[in-house]
Amino acid sequence: MENSLICNFCGKKKDEITFIISGINGHICNFCIEKTYSIIHKNFSAKKENKNENNEKIEIKKPKEIKKFLDEYLIGQEDTKKIISVAVYNHYKRIFFEKKKKNEKDKHDVEIEKSNILLIGNTGTGKTLLAKSISKLLKVPFTIADATSLTEAGYVGEDVESILTRLLQSANYNVNYAEKGIVFIDEIDKISRKKGNPSITRDVSGEGVQQALLKILEGSNINVPPQGGRKHPDQKMIQMNTNNILFIAGGTFDGIEDILYDRIHKISIGFFSNRNENKNMIKNIMAHDLKSFGLIPELIGRFPIITYLNPLNKDLLKRVLLEPKNALIKQYQKLFEMENISLNLTGDAADVIVDHTIKLGLGARGLRFFCEKIFLDYFFNINKKTKKTKLNIDKDIVVKKLS
Repeated sequence: MENSLICNFCGKKKDEITFIISGINGHICNFCIEKTYSIIHKNFSAKKENKNENNEKIEIKKPKEIKKFLDEYLIGQEDTKKIISVAVYNHYKRIFFEKKKKNEKDKHDVEIEKSNILLIGNTGTGKTLLAKSISKLLKVPFTIADATSLTEAGYVGEDVESILTRLLQSANYNVNYAEKGIVFIDEIDKISRKKGNPSITRDVSGEGVQQALLKILEGSNINVPPQGGRKHPDQKMIQMNTNNILFIAGGTFDGIEDILYDRIHKISIGFFSNRNENKNMIKNIMAHDLKSFGLIPELIGRFPIITYLNPLNKDLLKRVLLEPKNALIKQYQKLFEMENISLNLTGDAADVIVDHTIKLGLGARGLRFFCEKIFLDYFFNINKKTKKTKLNIDKDIVVKKLS
């Protein structure tokens, strides 16, 4: 009876196959099992790939559309927003151009190189907000890395690959999606070459980090530890290509004004030269000034787009406080609204907050410091209310709270 068994799929007899599996009313041979498995596996992989492609889809916005979106979140800095809008548009257009060229297998076409961006400006002028807003618009993976925590490989601290680990985590470990993301490297000026460094020691958190960043910024295959931390020989690595990752670096470059002044006023001699006359000299910055500050030429060359953010004056700070889509006062109004309280801040009260912020010298970040002081007691004394009440904050209240 056993020898008369045949496969109900292909019709082969038992003596023609290796083994056969019997069901209730049918039989299947090992060859049909293998074939069925390969069909299922192929279809499952294709569906998974299509799903990933849908998740990775990035809609390219025109420069004017990008700037219009940035205007909703960032007040002022018109030139910088224009430069970044064009740079981001060209970057993602380049990704789709390279993908199209790869599909068409055209080897003779032009190769477009990527353009990383360097933002220079005082604290609280909107460097981080710019990068965050871009990632929000394009719906791409985004991460912020602090350059001060990085050290040269082999020393205590974080390796530069930890930057890519964070990007990978923000993309939920989807490597293809992460490879189209944006990385914001904050405090890039803090890894400048240490002047007068003794030759017997290594500059492991300055020039050493700059050297280590070169391969990532340029675009190459990097072995990334999936959970971060130090690299070990037995640790499983994920390979990422950084060719399509847009790097935006930001820094205050405190003291670079002196370098600019010395370069521009080399000819000036006498007793009447006054450095305070040129407070906003940062607009005259050139690659040579960054080299004098302590960045190595190779690193500067990997940031072809260098732009600066102007310090915020009183009028701009007041607009930052009240106007953007995510303005600070709008955030507090939402918090009070959850408690059935309608918050109203008068224009005079806003002026007092702005005056205190300018004295503090922290830019837009200083606004929250004073707002927290003003609203602390109101939040602390909140009781559950059934009827909507009004909270009016005028100049006298703000002066009293901040005195």
